[in-house]
Amino acid sequence: MFLPSKYCRAVYEAGFSPICPTLYMPLFLNDAIPEEHKNGIDMSRNLLRRSSVLVVCGHTVTESMKNDIAVAQRLGITATTLDGILTVKGQGRR
Repeated sequence: MFLPSKYCRAVYEAGFSPICPTLYMPLFLNDAIPEEHKNGIDMSRNLLRRSSVLVVCGHTVTESMKNDIAVAQRLGITATTLDGILTVKGQGRR
């Protein structure tokens, strides 16, 4: 089950500031309108360009996520999974 707010909470607890367009853009954009769909993609990419880490959450990698990963690679932005962040954060703990 995809729960963006739960993923954002976990990223926050790991010490990062989560930015999740999937969580809030549907509040004001209508994805069924092609122009708004494209604008949503453009806004998401703009936010990604300003980020230092892309955290991929969930068990399924969608086409949109694959595109975000490719953009992050081109821009030299680290891409990792939520499990990866939580594993690193837990190092040194008993």
